[in-house]
Amino acid sequence: MKSDPAFLLIGALAKQANTTKDTIRHYDELGLLRSRKRQAGSRLYTEFHPECIERIEIIKNIKAVGFSLNEIKNGLNDYYDGNFSIDKRMLAVSEKLAQAKSEQAALTNVINQLTTRYRVLEEMKSNNNTLLSKDEWQKRIAELLPSDTPS
Repeated sequence: MKSDPAFLLIGALAKQANTTKDTIRHYDELGLLRSRKRQAGSRLYTEFHPECIERIEIIKNIKAVGFSLNEIKNGLNDYYDGNFSIDKRMLAVSEKLAQAKSEQAALTNVINQLTTRYRVLEEMKSNNNTLLSKDEWQKRIAELLPSDTPS
């Protein structure tokens, strides 16, 4: 099979982009990559534009900060089509930042509750109290946690 040297077959793209063929197929099916089909005898090959190496790196970076592939798709295609709107991207990043801060607050709450429970258990263990009744546990936790937090 003679291929256009500028375009890449899936194996070459996977190697150069340090990803898997399955990932490339998935991204291609979602419209995140620029590809073309080419007949070679009885086989149909998918060839990828060289910019796909850069596209995959961008996808990895944006995905790492919490954007879904569908969220990435529109911005990525706008970027490569010359229709990149800073205002649109700022709005998307602002929304994702607000979501991350909300998740951070929830995690902070969980960490605080777990830390409190661990301290109670440590204290009880240091007092040689290895068995604990349900009532005693609930009483100790209730003393340390805000009243609106379930134990």
